[in-house]
Amino acid sequence: MDILRVTLREIRRILRYPRYPILLTLGAVFVFVLFSSITHEGQPKRLPVAVVDLDGTYLSRRICHELNATQGVEVVAVYNSHVEARKAMQRGKIFAFYEIPKGTYNALLQFRAPHFVLYVNSAYMLAGTLSYKQLATMGMLASGAVQREVYRKKGYEDDQIMGLIQPVEYDTRNIGNPWINYGNYLMTTLVPAVIAFIVVMHTAYSIVSERKQRTVRSWLRRAHGSCFKGIVGKMIPYTVWYSFLCLLANLIMFGFMGFPLKGSWMLMVLNTLLLVFGSQCVGTFIACVIPDPPLTMSICALYSAMSFSLAGFSFPIDSMPPLFQSFCMLYPIRHYYLNYCDIAIFGNGIAHCWPHLCALIAFGFMLIAGASFLGWQMRLDGKNKTQTLTAES
Repeated sequence: MDILRVTLREIRRILRYPRYPILLTLGAVFVFVLFSSITHEGQPKRLPVAVVDLDGTYLSRRICHELNATQGVEVVAVYNSHVEARKAMQRGKIFAFYEIPKGTYNALLQFRAPHFVLYVNSAYMLAGTLSYKQLATMGMLASGAVQREVYRKKGYEDDQIMGLIQPVEYDTRNIGNPWINYGNYLMTTLVPAVIAFIVVMHTAYSIVSERKQRTVRSWLRRAHGSCFKGIVGKMIPYTVWYSFLCLLANLIMFGFMGFPLKGSWMLMVLNTLLLVFGSQCVGTFIACVIPDPPLTMSICALYSAMSFSLAGFSFPIDSMPPLFQSFCMLYPIRHYYLNYCDIAIFGNGIAHCWPHLCALIAFGFMLIAGASFLGWQMRLDGKNKTQTLTAES
């Protein structure tokens, strides 16, 4: 009953100040709609590139035509000098350009090896990487086509030519994302990370707002002085709402949008619910331990912002320093991400996921520690007030 009274009080506060939950909900919806609209084609297409044609022969024109025929890039300009192409790249008009040196065709006729130069703007990580991949692939194909013609003129058969040009054939398979769909990669990781960010911030704010409004004793009075019951009752409305948002996002991604989910749907639901629970425990601990509201929100923002790098889906954890590898385990989104890979991509069951599910449950100790610290602060404040009144009397 104590927890229920606190929950009803928190619902009345939400109804009295609805702008904060509404704005936070709209933020999560905006992020979901943004990523889904950006990545609806799977991956960027027709990226603008250019060619610096210093040769001006049939071969260089054929290379330009073959580059423009690919789906990933589009040749938007053919320049006559390296300086023009570099200026266009610096202005952001192109992401990469091929430079075909003068005398390329004559060098091939004389059985010499000309050098093609590929320039890529790596400041745009995704666009630069995709442009490099497309242009490098087309460069290898163009080189192979030229070698084939040379070997044909020497009298070799096509089977012999292929053995000389490509003695070992590679069969590349992308596990879990064979379509190279960036929506599948980005949305299934960044959307939960953004929601976890919001949950930590909002949880901390809901507690520090009690300090700011000097209503902590009124809040805990509903729980008969139990900080643990007061925090649990306060978190229940937000737990229900944010769990609903996460489950709705999963339903859209794995259902309507068709992202692969090889494992158990219920196990994925459990993983999502524990992500919300772990994020709330972290926000509660920070808000209870740090009494200053501005400092609390700053630390929550710093902690949550670092989760995008330390979760492991943007940079491999194994390549980080040992200190940061250990620090990554303090983020619920890290355990969620590892469980997501096991469940959705590899189709593993509870036998593989239980360590990180237990780790998410273990974040509950942070809630208990935060409640204990808040109770200690309240007793200390009460003792100080008693001493002050005694001294004044």
